Amino acid sequence: MTSLSSSPVSSSPRCKYDVFLSFRGEDTRKTFVDHLYTTLKQHLISVYKDSETLIRGEYIRSSLFKAIKESRIAVIIFSKNYADSVWCLDELAYIMKCKDEIGLVVMPIFYDVEPSYIRNQKRKHGKAFGKQEAKNVTRVELWRKAIYDVCNIAGWELKRFANGHESQFIKRVVDEILDRLFTFSSDVNGDLIGDLIPTRQLNSGVDEDLIGMSHRLQDLESLLDIKSDDVCMVGIWGLGGSGKTTLAISA
Repeated sequence: MTSLSSSPVSSSPRCKYDVFLSFRGEDTRKTFVDHLYTTLKQHLISVYKDSETLIRGEYIRSSLFKAIKESRIAVIIFSKNYADSVWCLDELAYIMKCKDEIGLVVMPIFYDVEPSYIRNQKRKHGKAFGKQEAKNVTRVELWRKAIYDVCNIAGWELKRFANGHESQFIKRVVDEILDRLFTFSSDVNGDLIGDLIPTRQLNSGVDEDLIGMSHRLQDLESLLDIKSDDVCMVGIWGLGGSGKTTLAISA
C-alpha cells in the first residue's frame, strides 16, 4: 500500500470539484452530511461525496485521494466516531498534505464533538485514536500532526451556532463556502493570485449542445462589467422557451 507521505501532490490539476466532503459515514451520512450535500447541490456547487460520486469498480483509496487533489475546498465533518475509521484519518492526513503543498482550502466542522476533544484526543475520540495508534504505528504521527494542524484552523461548531439548529447552521456554512468560491484576488495584470480561485468562468458550465448559449453569455458578461466593484441587478426578459432559465443557471 502506498504511504501517505509518498503519495504525490506535486502539482495542482484543474479542479474538478468545488467541495470534497470528509466524514464518518455511520455518524452523519444519512443526517447532517445528506442535508449539507443536498443544499450545496441546490446552489450548483460541485461536490464529491463518496457514496454519490465514487464509481463502482474503482480503487477506493486512489479515487478518494485523486478527488481531494482535484477539489478547491475540503470540508471535514468531525463526529464522535471519526477516529474509529482508518479511512477518515488517512483522508484527513492527505487533505492537510494538499493544503500545505497545493493550497487546498480546509474548513473543519465539529458536528457533535468538542474541538478540544479532537485536538487533545480526549474521551471517545481519544480512546478510538488510541486503538488505531496500537494497530498503525507507522502512520500515527502523520495522523497526529494532521489533527493538530486542522484544529488550529478556525472551524464551525454546531452546538455553538443558532442553538444547534442544523438548517440555519448549514445555510451559514454554505454561504461561507460560496464566499470562498467566488471571492478571489487579481493583480494589475489580471492574473489570479492567492489560494482562492473562482469556482468557474462565466461560460464554463454551458452545455456545448446548447447552440448560441456561449455567445449570449459573452454578451451578458460584457453588460455585467465583472471587474467593476459596483453592485448591479440583472433581469432576464423574453418569450417562454427562449433560454432564460438556462442562461441564468449557466451564469
